[in-house]
Amino acid sequence: MTAATVGTATEPGPPGVSPLAATRPADLLAASGIEKSFRRGVWPRRHQQPVLRGAALTLGRGEVVGLVGENGAGKTTFMKILVGALSADAGTVTRTGRLGYCPQEPLLYPRLSCDEHFDLFAHAYDMGSDDAHTSQQGIYDALGFARYAHTRADQLSGGTLAKLNLGLALLADPDLLLLDEPYAGFDWDTYLKFWTLVAQRRAAGRTVLIVSHFLVDEDKFDRIVDIKEGLAVPR
Repeated sequence: MTAATVGTATEPGPPGVSPLAATRPADLLAASGIEKSFRRGVWPRRHQQPVLRGAALTLGRGEVVGLVGENGAGKTTFMKILVGALSADAGTVTRTGRLGYCPQEPLLYPRLSCDEHFDLFAHAYDMGSDDAHTSQQGIYDALGFARYAHTRADQLSGGTLAKLNLGLALLADPDLLLLDEPYAGFDWDTYLKFWTLVAQRRAAGRTVLIVSHFLVDEDKFDRIVDIKEGLAVPR
């Protein structure tokens, strides 16, 4: 997850969303000409396998965008390049504002409790203690896992780990939230709570990109983009 400057809330708002700051640029993210290949096979038949072949994507303020594609199409590769966790072979990515990233596999510390994870990430974001506490409690309430606040990560169920993973991405109230398969492991109630959070972020002018190999609730998205043959193709 990328640390960023955190605004100070001046009035109550939905969990993980502080009041809007001054006007921000319309496009929070712009990626163009993204190319990426990986080495495949063993010598002497080792070769470069192209995954992305010039993919492009823009994300505007207040959008909820779905990024879909078959397994192996390059969705996670594209996401990692967008957040800066992986370098592209070619192309450019520009981002504006605060970034929150929820990877497909939770990157957590087994011996730390949920509270300790939030404390660690709040320090990385340079958040004030009051802002961090308010955001943390809002996330606990919104996703329904406050009772696990003092439980170590290695003692959490897969669904609660997924909640903590998402909560850490939400903690600093990012302008741009990038989620890779965020609801894998959620039960139905948490799934509904997730979409409530997404709707609140859209209403507050925040932007959300959700990666999935299939989308059930297509009506909840403003746009859907398919990764096909290494390109990002709007539906």
